[in-house]
Amino acid sequence: QVSVLYFARSAELAGLRSETLSVPREITSLQLWEEIVKVHPRLAVIQDQVVFAVRQEYVLIGDQLLVLQPGDEVAIIPPISGG
Repeated sequence: QVSVLYFARSAELAGLRSETLSVPREITSLQLWEEIVKVHPRLAVIQDQVVFAVRQEYVLIGDQLLVLQPGDEVAIIPPISGG
């Protein structure tokens, strides 16, 4: 089980700020995203715009293998505008 934290637009689309999900211990970042989208289908619209932060390190959504530990935090970071 991992803690998933939602920020900004991802929190709006998911309708919550955090939750605990059960996912495989070894999973690619894309598979993890797909598991999250199964629970919150509205998040699919921002797939090309988000990155994960796993244990406070940025991870792009793709084929990178993640080895998750129970209680790890996975943050969904949408694009941040600035100037």
